[in-house]
Amino acid sequence: MNLNFDRNQENRLSTHVHYQDQSSHHSLIQGIRRFLPANGTSPIVIVCIGTDRSTGDALGPLVGSYLEKHNLPDAYVYGTLEKPVHAVNLNETLALIEASYKKPFIIGIDACLGKLQSVGNITVSEGPVLPGAGVKKQLVPVGDINITGIVNISGFMEYSVLQNTRLHVVMSLSQVIGRCLSVALVSRKRGRLLSKLLLMD
Repeated sequence: MNLNFDRNQENRLSTHVHYQDQSSHHSLIQGIRRFLPANGTSPIVIVCIGTDRSTGDALGPLVGSYLEKHNLPDAYVYGTLEKPVHAVNLNETLALIEASYKKPFIIGIDACLGKLQSVGNITVSEGPVLPGAGVKKQLVPVGDINITGIVNISGFMEYSVLQNTRLHVVMSLSQVIGRCLSVALVSRKRGRLLSKLLLMD
């Protein structure tokens, strides 16, 4: 669970969209693409943080499972519903990644709490995601860039809020993030026409 959305807004190099605004999905794709390294320069590793034991915190594993199912080219996914990455195994997972890839470009994905009017927003920003910050845990930062989705409101009883988050919101956010990230990665290699076709799928 990441820092709230309002702190992420302070980062000027970021893109913010709402999952229900389909016209903005292209902006999210472009926002992801502008941060990606040149094709072939670094292996891309996607770390989807969270756990399916909490509805609100299941965003990361849902995105990871979506990406794994679509078998993205030249991208390596950690954190799925079957094998989640969470507070207990995060350090171990990052150590494995560092040992397995030479200078990886890491994309951190996590759920986030924010203001009521921000629920449903997706943000892609330069810099790491801060897992655990939303529930006042101090965990190691993850990623060269981060993608977060605001699943519920912050400010009080965060653990209870996460447990009582609507699954519909989390599922919808995960599908948009997964689809837009997939298109960004594939179009990076295969051009704009294919990216438009994939977005229509």
